[in-house]
Amino acid sequence: MTAPITTDLLDALAELDTPTVCNALEEIDQKYRDTGFTTQPLVCPFPHLKPIVGLARTGMIRAMRPNAAIGPDRRVAYYEYVSKGDLPRIAILQDLDGPNAGYGAFWGEVNSNVHKALGAIGVVTDGCIRDIPDWADGFQALAGSIKPSHAHVHMLDFGCQVNVSGMVVENDDLIHADQHGAVVIPKALAGEVVAAAGRVAAKEKVILDLCKSSEFSFAKLKQAMLGPKDIH
Repeated sequence: MTAPITTDLLDALAELDTPTVCNALEEIDQKYRDTGFTTQPLVCPFPHLKPIVGLARTGMIRAMRPNAAIGPDRRVAYYEYVSKGDLPRIAILQDLDGPNAGYGAFWGEVNSNVHKALGAIGVVTDGCIRDIPDWADGFQALAGSIKPSHAHVHMLDFGCQVNVSGMVVENDDLIHADQHGAVVIPKALAGEVVAAAGRVAAKEKVILDLCKSSEFSFAKLKQAMLGPKDIH
């Protein structure tokens, strides 16, 4: 039976960094070694912030050319979509300008503050961001780049499947993100991740303790490495 996604579970997951979550998912099922996480580098201007965990609010943007068919009502409808839900949300926005992704910034002082007020705790996008000194306090950001202009940025669609930096995300997916990148946690496994992370940490501790010991030797390292598997 799938454990419910509660604030207590989200808080426990937020105590783990994103690489540890990836390790835990691999420990649960080896198929997660090559799926479900960002695979292209993203900029994180706030690496000191804690990991964020929340439900995905997805969208697609463009910025290179104007689109007269899309008015401000589309943006308002998107904001309403982001606002719905009792648990923390994370905006996951795909930039569809192809090789020119990040031509103009959807994200800056205004949108970081709007999203924070709506209950979101961060954004993961392959587009660009700006206004870093004026960004909403505590609102995490992972982005493809940092640029100065918003150009003709507009919202094409939302609540849809997106692919951001190799990570495929559906509306309401459970997302974990920090300065390293982001990963989708399958909801059916969310309750197992903390325990699995503990098992991985126990395996790694054998190696780490040995490496920091005054009694370290290659022979002991070899013996430890040939013991527990999947030590990273």
